Amino acid sequence: MMSQQPEEPSGAVRQEADRHLRRLVGRDDADFRDGQWEAIEALVAHRRRVLVVQRTGWGKSAVYFVATALRRAQGAGPTLIVSPLLALMRDQVAAAERAGIRAVTINSANAQEWDDILKALAADEVDVLLVSPERLNNPRFRAEQLPDLAARTGLLVVDEAHCVSDWGHDFRPDYRRIRDLLAELPADTPVLGTTATANARVVADVAEQLGGGEVLTLRGPLARDSLRLGVLRLPTAAQRLAWLASHLDDLPGSGIVYTLTVSAAEDVASLLRDAGHAVRSYTGRTDDAERRDAEEALRRNEVKALVATSALGMGFDKPDLGFIVHLGAPSSPIAYYQQIGRAGRATDRADVLLLPGVEDADIWHYFATTSMPRQEQADSVLAALGDAGRPLSTAALEAVVDVRRTRLELLLKVLDVEGAVLRVSGGWQATGQPWVYDAERYSRVAQTRDAEAKSMLAFETTDGCRMAYLQRALDDPTATDCGRCDRCAEAWYSTDVPAGAQDAAAGKLAQVGVEIEPRAMWPSGMDRLGVPVRGKIRPEERAEVGRAVARLTDLGWGQRLRSLLAPGSEDQPAPDAVLTACVDVLRTWDWAHRPAGVVLLGSRQRPRLVSSVAEGLARIGRLPLLGAVEPVGGGPTGSPGGNSAFRLAGVWERLGVGAELRDALAGLRAEFGEAPPVLLVDDLVDSRWTVTVAARALRQAGAGDVLPFALAMAG
Repeated sequence: MMSQQPEEPSGAVRQEADRHLRRLVGRDDADFRDGQWEAIEALVAHRRRVLVVQRTGWGKSAVYFVATALRRAQGAGPTLIVSPLLALMRDQVAAAERAGIRAVTINSANAQEWDDILKALAADEVDVLLVSPERLNNPRFRAEQLPDLAARTGLLVVDEAHCVSDWGHDFRPDYRRIRDLLAELPADTPVLGTTATANARVVADVAEQLGGGEVLTLRGPLARDSLRLGVLRLPTAAQRLAWLASHLDDLPGSGIVYTLTVSAAEDVASLLRDAGHAVRSYTGRTDDAERRDAEEALRRNEVKALVATSALGMGFDKPDLGFIVHLGAPSSPIAYYQQIGRAGRATDRADVLLLPGVEDADIWHYFATTSMPRQEQADSVLAALGDAGRPLSTAALEAVVDVRRTRLELLLKVLDVEGAVLRVSGGWQATGQPWVYDAERYSRVAQTRDAEAKSMLAFETTDGCRMAYLQRALDDPTATDCGRCDRCAEAWYSTDVPAGAQDAAAGKLAQVGVEIEPRAMWPSGMDRLGVPVRGKIRPEERAEVGRAVARLTDLGWGQRLRSLLAPGSEDQPAPDAVLTACVDVLRTWDWAHRPAGVVLLGSRQRPRLVSSVAEGLARIGRLPLLGAVEPVGGGPTGSPGGNSAFRLAGVWERLGVGAELRDALAGLRAEFGEAPPVLLVDDLVDSRWTVTVAARALRQAGAGDVLPFALAMAG
């Protein structure tokens, strides 16, 4: 790498900057927008730390790509961009190539390319390296590549910088690692943070983390002149889906339909395809190759829409995206603004419509509570690591602390960035540094999120301009009426819901039946919990593929079952409609062997409900009700929501087959000449360990195939 050259006069730098911008844009008359050159000059000529808060489509990537070209011309090392999403990285690499900038990424989806990328970095043949914040804590990357990169980096870019702040709508603990990276940079390394979605509180927090009073903050107006906003309130999910199926083709171009949950995205995509629309689903459950293909299909307008969760969020780049529809509202106006910012970046008009649902607040509450660390869980993790005296993998920790995998991973990240644990080869270890649960901070964050949720509800019902409302939520002093939304002008969307479309949507929502995939492996480390199993579950002890009426997160039956199965709800016999839905599930079940009898899982919380379902199915199916798998020794322990190891330990040897049920199974075996298949009835399946252990007990007592059946699956 060449040695650093003295700073050039600003005039010469500006001429080069103009040239690089025009190459990036592909137009000889291109000029910088207000604030772009000011940011570039601060980075390149003065080596400052800069925070840019500008609306989506303003051109933040132009700032760091032009600054990269200028810094490389000065002899600086490569730009390091910390970017939150694979989709965003792919777009940034493509944009860099158009500008003649050599950009590469190291991420979980391109491991086969890492060696070549590292060789190119060592040879100074890379202008831009994009990494996720999680990569900064990969032990090998942290030990082998990061020190050299930190010493050589010509520019550090923190894209979507609001993720640094736990006040932000999309806080990611790994972004806190950037503060450590900043401390390792040479003092004159310029740093750029960019975001489109930050209110005053978040801006102050991010600026403090980037360098406090030394940070130059450039903030522009956030109004999106191309967007035409509206809110259509319809009372039922069937009406919302019917409206979408009837009017999707009325919306301009191609776009995105956002949902709040994975199951909703998949259900909506299925319904729209049945109605003749070219759509695809895009969620956190979609594998990387399918995501790429779906993104390209939308870019090429081969589909009318992607039906997506927030997995398709920050940074997805399709400048001519014509519309955004939300089936269910995000939990804050700021999160909503971020998602609708995908549309109308290179068009005169883009339509943005929100169809809120009555279930939205419950979903917000669920996600808010799962993202917050709990003190008792953090204390358990630290105690377990301290007692172990060696690194423990996440799987090994699951056998020691009762924390579900997704929450455990988040908790470890929080403890890591706060210095209490360290990720090393082989897992995690305690640092021994004092750590105190910051209850006051988490309480403030919870209060802030609650206030944002209330603000989102107020956005839905406001009498004023919708764009101005969003601007004010982002503390934009330029907020003014847009003149286009359904409050400034009359509703621009049809409110008609054709009866035929509503009937079709209601029929789709009324469909029942989701598979309960049987457990095939015992959790690792069960010997630590006194459970003598490991490896694969033996086929002769395993449950078959089961069925549930619906997932609790489903748009149709999920909503009806949530109230029936809600904690604290009255235990009562199943309503006739629920029993009819159960029969419909059994009618379409393609089992290999029809059950010869019905067994119920003894329930402590809802005995009347479970009994009524088992009795009803036995009566309608003309099958004997054989009895119940009953609690033993006080019954299962623990509560829903914990990890696999503890959930299994909580039911192990706590479910038994009594003499009466054994005799009934023996009688059927004598009648049929083989082990009888049985239908095992439960109310709610969460971790699947209860039905797994119950099925094992039944198989050992002489049953044949065990077919689990439940009213609902959690998640």
